[in-house]
Amino acid sequence: MASRPGILTEWPWQGLGNFKYVIMAPWVVHGLHMVATKGWRETDLTFLSIFASLLLRILHNQVWISLARFQNARSNHRIVDKSIEFEQVDRERNWDDQILFNGWLLHLGHTFIPGARNLPLWRTDGAVIAALLHMGPVEFLYYWFHRALHHHFLYSRYHSHHHASIVTEPITSVIHPFAEHVAYSLLFSIPMLATAFTGTASVVAIVGYIVYIDFMNNLGHCNFELVPQWLFRAFPPLKYLMYTPSFHSLHHTQFRTNYSLFMPFYDYIYNTVDRSSDDLYERKLKGEEETLDVVHLSHLTALQSIYHLRLGFPSLASKPYKSKWYMLVLWPISWVSMALAWMYGSSFTVERNSLKKLKMQTWVIPRYNFQYGLSWERQAINDLIEKAVLDADKKGVKVLSLGLLNQAKEVNGGGELYIQKYPEWKVRIVDGSSLAAAVVLNSVPAGTKHILLTGNVSKVACAIAFTLCKRGIQVMMTKRQEFDMLKSQMPESTASYLTLSNTYSPQFVMLIILYKYGF
Repeated sequence: MASRPGILTEWPWQGLGNFKYVIMAPWVVHGLHMVATKGWRETDLTFLSIFASLLLRILHNQVWISLARFQNARSNHRIVDKSIEFEQVDRERNWDDQILFNGWLLHLGHTFIPGARNLPLWRTDGAVIAALLHMGPVEFLYYWFHRALHHHFLYSRYHSHHHASIVTEPITSVIHPFAEHVAYSLLFSIPMLATAFTGTASVVAIVGYIVYIDFMNNLGHCNFELVPQWLFRAFPPLKYLMYTPSFHSLHHTQFRTNYSLFMPFYDYIYNTVDRSSDDLYERKLKGEEETLDVVHLSHLTALQSIYHLRLGFPSLASKPYKSKWYMLVLWPISWVSMALAWMYGSSFTVERNSLKKLKMQTWVIPRYNFQYGLSWERQAINDLIEKAVLDADKKGVKVLSLGLLNQAKEVNGGGELYIQKYPEWKVRIVDGSSLAAAVVLNSVPAGTKHILLTGNVSKVACAIAFTLCKRGIQVMMTKRQEFDMLKSQMPESTASYLTLSNTYSPQFVMLIILYKYGF
């Protein structure tokens, strides 16, 4: 939401929530009626292509979302090296509203403009006219409209909503108040209306123009540099005809430079190019190496859990995992994704975070919960985990935590298998139990000589007892069975510090209670 929302800020169907797609019902019914009465051969190809283009745009945008999040989690070519806030994820959840709006406009154009019906598949003259009109009027008018939006009156009421996202994602490109989208739709309709009124429009040219707009919008907001330098060396004028992700990223960080839509030549003409544009592009394209501090090695859970990763659907990734009725439609894709995950021979990065000076990543083993229970899959899973730990050690990772089933005793004994196999490793392997034990151990005051350990003995309790005895702290237990079990697992050098006693002095004892459902 803008800092001082103006009129027509909210979308007309905002109150419908997830039922907003019903606004397309009249056109879907119209199309079905057309097919039922005229047959597929007599149905207007132009009308059918509208609905197909909407589906294509949703798929196109989703591919960009997943690609950008994957690259920003693992790539050294990130432009703005900051994490995305939860507020931004929530704010950008309605990225498909503009697709619905554009679908309505296309249907209205098809209904009321004679030159927009029964279009041929392709016309070269119409494509050339559309390209020239985009380079001229569209880019020119957008440039000055964009500069006007940065005036404090319009910026505070409308455009600040878009600029609330400093770390951009592909879908950031279409996150604007409704009024702004009305203006943008009028601008982008210039080439389409011109070709329709001159009788030179074609299905491929119109759909191609819309895909071009989406592609360039997503490119400019993906937050990682990917445009190869050889393109500009092979054709130097391209520098003025195509922006790069780093070029537009400067607009989101500096605000008063790089206003152009997709073609920077108007910034060069009116001297609003950021002076650091070329330097930032070259630095981010080259990449900046970084050393990771922590890697959490997780895995997939249920079949549909892949959609809840940050690489999946933003609207699902930002909510607690819960299977909805519409997820049933995705079951075929879920099975295909499982097959692809099974064939993929390595872990992959799904998330990157920074905690003060610590650099952290989450890696995922491409296996699901049920596969860990298959005896014939265990060796393959263990090999994947071992390969991931090897990669982490080579990259200089200091700590690698094994999540969930990756620490199962049946798989690798909580990581002990790798520690024994590769004693020269510098990376420290931990799991949830060892981290919990570390929290308890770090809470023991300096100078403590005696500790009473009570409660249910678990993996965490064993780790705590072993470490305390190694430190020379007397550990007392009150239950014979648990005492005997722990002592039998300890080396003789430390076992002497573990004692069984029903009497103790409260003045010299720190009490540690380990409950069954706690530690």
